[in-house]
Amino acid sequence: MFRIKICGITSPEDALSAVNLGADAIGLNFYEPSPRFVSLEMAAKIATEVVDSVRKIGVFVNADPSTIQTACDAARLDGVQLHGDELPEFAARPFGCSVIRVRRLDPQGIAAIKDDLSACQTAGRLPDAVLLDAMTAGQYGGTGETVSWPGLVDYQKWLGGVPLILAGGLTPENVAEAIRTVCPDGVDVASGVESSKGVKDISKVQAFITEAQAAFDEIRP
Repeated sequence: MFRIKICGITSPEDALSAVNLGADAIGLNFYEPSPRFVSLEMAAKIATEVVDSVRKIGVFVNADPSTIQTACDAARLDGVQLHGDELPEFAARPFGCSVIRVRRLDPQGIAAIKDDLSACQTAGRLPDAVLLDAMTAGQYGGTGETVSWPGLVDYQKWLGGVPLILAGGLTPENVAEAIRTVCPDGVDVASGVESSKGVKDISKVQAFITEAQAAFDEIRP
């Protein structure tokens, strides 16, 4: 999968900066109401600017399969991130790339994620990773709200062998603590490294990647 993903990339310049600073993946948001939305044309342009070794992940919210497949082809996506209310049967569809299922932690906590994964398996396919984000009413992510890290320390007994990507309110100041506490397989950030919505602050991107890399090296030397 990936360790460090800079999500909500909206320009080739921001993409190149993130990659050159050490990001393993970039996120391209195809949800039109989002301030980080990119058109197919811009996504394709960004894709041509980055090296093939960097994973390009498309973010979708309740999109239809043909829309997702079109974006996969246009931007040569390596993965799709289903960030809406998609049913397990939808997540089991073959898009020709990795599928990341996003779950927002509700009062039921991580136990509800286990039930959802069981439903995905019954539908025919487990996701390639689960991304955990904060629950904010009426929002599908990118809010800057954090999840309870201590409540995730035993996530492996709930998720089994499915990798965990931690998101929600991560910043250069807290990402190292989050990684040391949860020991996720990867981290995902958008608003925490921005100067304004949809515009990355390169100094924050650099600090985030530096802190995350050091913490990952510490927990998995």
